[in-house]
Amino acid sequence: MPEDFSNGYDAVAQEFIAVRSDSGRDIVQKWAASLSHGSSVLDIGAGSGEPLTSALIEAGLSVSAIDASANMVAAFRRRFPDINIACEPVEQSTFFDRKFDAVMAVGVIFLLPAKTQIEVISQISGALKSGGRFLFSAPIETGNWNDLLTGRPSISLGIEAYKSALSECGLHLVNTYNDEGGSHYYDAQKAI
Repeated sequence: MPEDFSNGYDAVAQEFIAVRSDSGRDIVQKWAASLSHGSSVLDIGAGSGEPLTSALIEAGLSVSAIDASANMVAAFRRRFPDINIACEPVEQSTFFDRKFDAVMAVGVIFLLPAKTQIEVISQISGALKSGGRFLFSAPIETGNWNDLLTGRPSISLGIEAYKSALSECGLHLVNTYNDEGGSHYYDAQKAI
C-alpha cells in the first residue's frame, strides 16, 4: 500500500471541509495586510482554500498552493480555478525550487515527523526571498497527540525548538499569535 502523504486527510476531506471554522482567519488577514500588494505567497496545506487561502487572495496577494490530499485539491480547484495548486506532499514540493515573498503553513507542520518538520522549515527558508515572511501554526508546548479527525499522531516540538529551527536556517521570530480556537502561530522573517 502506498504511503499516504496527506496524513489521513484525504480520507476525511469532506468531513474536514464540513467542520472547518473561520478560526485563524483574522490572524491570516492581519499577516497578509503586512505584506505588499501583489506579494507572492505559497500556502502549504491549503486544503479546500477556505477560510485561509481566500484571506490571502482578498488581500491582493499572488497565491500558489499545495496540499497532499487529492480530495482537498479538487475542492480547492472548484473554489479557486485560477489559483495554481499542486497535489503533492510538502516534503517533496516542486514549489521549493521557486522564490516567494512569504510562505504560510497553517495546520500542517505538526502533522509531520519531528525530523521532517525541521527539514521542511529549512526548505521553506530556502524558498523565501531576502526579508521574506513565514507564518505557521504549532503548539508552544512540546508534546504528542492523536489528530481528532484522522487519529494519526501529531507532534509539537515546542516553542524553543521551533525558535532554534528557525534561527538555524536564517529566520527570526517576529511575533506569535493565538486565535480564538486556541491555536498558536509563529511569524518569522528571513534575514535581509
